[in-house]
Amino acid sequence: MSAEIRTLIVDDDVDVVRMHELLVRSLDGFEVAGTAPRIAEAARALEAGGVDLVLLDVHLPDGSGVDLLTQLRARFPHVGVIMITAAAEADTVRAAIGRGVDGYLVKPFTVDDFRRRLVAFRAERAQRPDRLSQDAIDALISGTGPAPRTGPLPAAAALPKGFAQPTYDLVAAAVREAREDVSATHIASTCGISRVSARRYLDLLERRGVVELRPKYGSAGRPEHRYRWI
Repeated sequence: MSAEIRTLIVDDDVDVVRMHELLVRSLDGFEVAGTAPRIAEAARALEAGGVDLVLLDVHLPDGSGVDLLTQLRARFPHVGVIMITAAAEADTVRAAIGRGVDGYLVKPFTVDDFRRRLVAFRAERAQRPDRLSQDAIDALISGTGPAPRTGPLPAAAALPKGFAQPTYDLVAAAVREAREDVSATHIASTCGISRVSARRYLDLLERRGVVELRPKYGSAGRPEHRYRWI
């Protein structure tokens, strides 16, 4: 990757593209590599090279951004992808996560939301080693690497290694929208992830101070962890 993260903006809304261009150019370490209103134009830009990151809408005139994401992962695995879209349907989010999206930001969003996603992407790429140890490989495959216990984390901090931004966003949204305290089992079912993964993300949210852990005692006296959005 070059010193600047060369960013391709894929969206058919001219006003949205203009806003994204301004925001990308306002961030250190990023430059706009180009724009594309359709999948066909985006594919040609990727074939030409010189793209490190794609900001990708889901609803495009000639198809779904998820389909382009599938092509990207098969042909350009080194290129990062952040979905920036109004599509918040669970199936769409899960499809994007399953195809290895690097971030998922739902419209409308704040400028700070946008900047946090890109800064987190830049930080993750900067920390990515050229080679991995066997333990690191096993943790990536299993998705069960332990979260570091370093005390409370600010909500705007980059995610620790072993966590994915789209999954974090999905779990956070599920807790925030719940009408009552929720368990890891409930979140796992809602988000389509394992209970172990749900618990890891819930614990991270609790350490960041955005959810509250509320033990609920069952008939045998053993507390069941429940979580509530603060």
